[in-house]
Amino acid sequence: MSSEMERTKRGFFIKIIIGFITVVLIVLMFPKGESIEFEVSEGAIWLYDDLIAPFSFPVKKAESIYQAELNQARVSVYPVFLNKPENKNVSIDSLRAYSLLLIKTIDFYIDADSVPSINPTFLSTTSFSKFLNLRVQERNLITGRIPGLNKLFSSVESIILYIYSIGVLDVEEGSIMRDSIAVRTGNFDRIEPISKYFSLGNAKDEVEKEIKKLNYPKDVETAAIEFAVHFVFSNIAYSKELTEEEIRYAEGNVSSYSGIVNENERIIARHDRITKDVKLKIESYKDAKGDMIGNESLFLQALGKFIHISLILSLLVAYIFLFRKKIYYDNNKIILFALVILFVSLITFLINQVEVQAPMQYLIFIPAASMLITIMFDSRIGFYSTVILTLITGALRGNDYTFMAMNLIAGGIAVYSVRDIKNRSQIFRSFLFILLGYLLGIIAFGLERFAPWSTILVESAFAASNALISPALTYGLLIFFERLFNITTDLTLLELSNFDKPLLKELSRKAPGTFNHSMTMGTIAEAAAEKIGANPLLARVGAYYHDVGKTITPHNFVENQLNNQNVHENLTSEESVKLIARHVNEGIALAKDHNLPQEIVDFIPMHHGTMAMTYFYERAKKIYGEEKVNAEDFRYPGPKPNTKETAIVMLADGCESAVRSIENPDPDKVENIIKNIFKGRISDGQLDEAPITFKDIAQMREEFLNILLGQHHKRIKYPKQDETEKGIETAEKE
Repeated sequence: MSSEMERTKRGFFIKIIIGFITVVLIVLMFPKGESIEFEVSEGAIWLYDDLIAPFSFPVKKAESIYQAELNQARVSVYPVFLNKPENKNVSIDSLRAYSLLLIKTIDFYIDADSVPSINPTFLSTTSFSKFLNLRVQERNLITGRIPGLNKLFSSVESIILYIYSIGVLDVEEGSIMRDSIAVRTGNFDRIEPISKYFSLGNAKDEVEKEIKKLNYPKDVETAAIEFAVHFVFSNIAYSKELTEEEIRYAEGNVSSYSGIVNENERIIARHDRITKDVKLKIESYKDAKGDMIGNESLFLQALGKFIHISLILSLLVAYIFLFRKKIYYDNNKIILFALVILFVSLITFLINQVEVQAPMQYLIFIPAASMLITIMFDSRIGFYSTVILTLITGALRGNDYTFMAMNLIAGGIAVYSVRDIKNRSQIFRSFLFILLGYLLGIIAFGLERFAPWSTILVESAFAASNALISPALTYGLLIFFERLFNITTDLTLLELSNFDKPLLKELSRKAPGTFNHSMTMGTIAEAAAEKIGANPLLARVGAYYHDVGKTITPHNFVENQLNNQNVHENLTSEESVKLIARHVNEGIALAKDHNLPQEIVDFIPMHHGTMAMTYFYERAKKIYGEEKVNAEDFRYPGPKPNTKETAIVMLADGCESAVRSIENPDPDKVENIIKNIFKGRISDGQLDEAPITFKDIAQMREEFLNILLGQHHKRIKYPKQDETEKGIETAEKE
């Protein structure tokens, strides 16, 4: 008893920790420092008293206007380029030095009358040989008609100096999307048209054009171009850092305020319509009031938020405690609820941080959370959780009533769209229902506040994205939560009820009698569960799998002994009991090997509970005497049924087997059998741990009787049926 109390206390302490952490994390996601006593919408009517400014404060510009002014400031900044005269000096010095070196190298080979073995790295062999030939002609005084190599290099130098005198930018043409640039020399900027300067590519093209005007032979011209472009560098360099600095400076000069509200000035009067300008004043007042809050006030505000969220969540906790105790005492499921709530709250927080002119609030996937909780638990919890989620996210949105109302509508419709879900693909059917809920809400509130149709269309587009993403998100998260938290949803049960599942297939093949018995039990259990408010699907699937252990040794059980040879006739009562009881542990092992949910595994031992195997117990008493037989040795190990569904299957198992053994069933016999089975299980204490009432007992008994009478009703005997049953051949007479 003390260990049970310790477990309960520890479980309660864990719940407190989960709740505290959840509330604190949500509080941290609230808008920082703002006074959040009211939320306003453009076009609505101010229903409060006149709002008078208790202090002076600046009025913020509309975000769209402020962003437009920032963009204008950015585009007004000219790209900054730095004058780099040292680049020209390095280029010309390199050209002169290399020209001299090249002439000396060529003269060396001419004087030595040898084949050149050294070739400048940037010149092709062809170009080098053309310069060599030109130098030979120059020295042999053959170049009377064309200038020599010295003159060529001098002309190239002049061309490059001309290029630098205009200026070469270190960017390609068209890469700067402005028609003017700022050329900085020291601390002075000159605004120049970009067309005044050469780009690096244009500079090389200009060099090529000028060399062609020198009238050298084509091959010498090509060599000269290859030589010259090697020394063309930019002398006016783009500075990204300085440009960004200028942009930041320009942005800093843009004020985020459009005016000021003086102390004691009326912001809005009672019953006035909230215009765009008035809404900006109210929001600016809230921000200013938040900025004036001191540390003590901040603490009190945080405490208020903590109590606020705690009260909202306590409504959900109270509902679960009063009406879903099984969930309440399962801390894994409490953690699951906390994760879903925190997930939606986090999305809300992130959406609040996005500063774009778009209705991003429609991308908070409350319908996905609604469907997820409904599928994992039930529609009542799903709807109740939707209410809680809309209240929390609405608070995070600054007490936005419009947001709360629309998400409550869409989330509520989403709950009922998956209430009776039969397969996973039906999740995507919810798209239309969620979309319909959002569209109707958007149109209703849009008309109320005189919103333009363009705004309504944009909001509808974002809502459609939510409606499209929510089912996909639900589908993915559902699989994740089922695996992580061992949740058995109705979808899982529906999949397990498929007769193509390996365990059921094996049962039908190896133990056909047990299989038929289980199928009949499934029908009885489902009908009874529906009658008393239990889970019909869980009862039916539990009945299907309750005897899977019999597939190991099917011949040990009478329903599978087709040749009428009973193996127990040659065994002692004790040996028979061991053989019979073994199918329970074997069934549990099989179920776990096939990863059946624990809810289904529980049916295997619980449908027997701790009942005695009466047939073998009575036989042992006849053989050994009652005083020498211990009744406890003939009982199943248990445990007893602890849910409505396992109790139903226990009763269905006994009733179906007993009624099937009646030779000539009639209503009185069937009813008496059912009454005795129920009475025996109750008097033996087998239903003590199950939440079954006497009303449930009466309703189940009635449902059992109706179904079993229907399955064992009298049938008309066909002509000559007796002879046919005895194997006597009969022939139709003409």
